[in-house]
Amino acid sequence: MSDLEQELSALRTAAEQSLQSADSADALKEWHRTYLSRTGALTTALRRLKEVPADRRAEVGRVANELKTILETALHARETAVEQEADRAGSVDVNVDVTLPGRPLPIGHLHPSTAAIQEIYRIFHGLGFSAYEAPEVETDRINFELLNMPAGHPARDMWDTFYTTTPGLVLRTHTSSFQMHAMWQTAPAPVRVVSAGKCFRYEEVTARSEFMFHQLEGVAVGPGITFADLKSVLLEFANQFFGPGQKMRFRKSYFPFTEPSVEVDVACTLCKGAGCHLCKQTGWLEVLGAGMVHPTVLKNGGYDPTKVSGFAFGMGPERLTMLKYQIDDIRYFFSNDVRFAERFP
Repeated sequence: MSDLEQELSALRTAAEQSLQSADSADALKEWHRTYLSRTGALTTALRRLKEVPADRRAEVGRVANELKTILETALHARETAVEQEADRAGSVDVNVDVTLPGRPLPIGHLHPSTAAIQEIYRIFHGLGFSAYEAPEVETDRINFELLNMPAGHPARDMWDTFYTTTPGLVLRTHTSSFQMHAMWQTAPAPVRVVSAGKCFRYEEVTARSEFMFHQLEGVAVGPGITFADLKSVLLEFANQFFGPGQKMRFRKSYFPFTEPSVEVDVACTLCKGAGCHLCKQTGWLEVLGAGMVHPTVLKNGGYDPTKVSGFAFGMGPERLTMLKYQIDDIRYFFSNDVRFAERFP
């Protein structure tokens, strides 16, 4: 048995004993912080997994994941027991005035994804963008062809598409398709809009990817728009969303509907660029893709690419929220676990 396995066994014993003595909501929160938080004992122990011999690493990882599940289940059971005990203690209070009005139930709050989308909308509204709602079911023509990806184009392989039983109809793979609707409705006048909504891709569900997720897309088209305008808008957004003084870098990339195309990183929100496990010691985190609208897309949208130019960008609200609050698994957003949602204001 490796040192880490022994440590995990001892950690389980200590955690279970400590949990039994936690008899209040505050004590349970402190127990969660001590053992299951990002700085807790279990997370700290898992960072040493790389020290385990390669032939034992998979087994030790499995044991660690099982331990996490066991402790989370035990915490939930203890929370229920503490709540029930508090209810029983209150039921024997002889000083209860039954004529008093009942206590109002909490009305809840927005889901983290919805809250993130609304915050992003608010920021871009302040930058002169208006909101636009587009359909989630699109034609192949709008989702691909008019975005410079005709049938057989290799770039289509970048998106694993859900096709419906109706020929030519797909579940949109990205919110970029909204650009066509917005430009058709506005051309030849300048346009500056953002749109958020669900996207669908036939992908394996992992800690970093889901088959259904939200995206937010923005596009600006008009005379004299340059790449400098794109950079200034995205930098202002990052400073407002992540906090003032946010550093940003642009890396060349490829998207068929923009030219040139870039991927945009911000300095790691956890280590402030020094390097940590969240940014894989690079000091940077990818947040979005962007670029200047391709002339073909402008033409398909009803604009004359010799007279106007534009930029577009796309981002994932869940990923931005993960980076802002150091959340390590995107599946939490769609698990319907109230305990996760309650951690956000």
